[in-house]
Amino acid sequence: MANNDMLIKLYDMDLDCGFISEQAEQKVIIRKPIGPDKVAITSWAERHFPQTWLGEIQRALDNVPCSCFIAQRQSSLLGIACYDATALGYFGPLGVVEPARGSGIGRSLTRACLLDMRLKGYGYAIVGMASNSEFYRKVAGAIEIPDSDPGLYRSTLALKE
Repeated sequence: MANNDMLIKLYDMDLDCGFISEQAEQKVIIRKPIGPDKVAITSWAERHFPQTWLGEIQRALDNVPCSCFIAQRQSSLLGIACYDATALGYFGPLGVVEPARGSGIGRSLTRACLLDMRLKGYGYAIVGMASNSEFYRKVAGAIEIPDSDPGLYRSTLALKE
């Protein structure tokens, strides 16, 4: 089954930030990481997610300003979402550790990134090779871009290994 790219209209996006306080009620902080967080985040990502994500996460952490958000409870990382990591205007990767899935963290991280993109002036976001198209439809009104798998990723070295 193809994992086509998806398109999200940011200009139609609801600007409500209530997702941040909803997560805070569950003792989860949604925030942008700062420089000292980089080593811990990349080490954590290596343990929990596909190796191919590491380069994208590092790129998002190195962007100025940083183009990712993390979810944490106390000193534990629960999830990460990035944009402008694969290419400008691309959203992803998005990852939430298994025990925290289904708690709204993925939705909140997605909304945080998309809102940040909108406030920076982006009109659209692209979700590359969306593996969970129903999630993106529901959370962001994403539509599938036909015949786009593997799209931009066709020439990456990671796919050739």
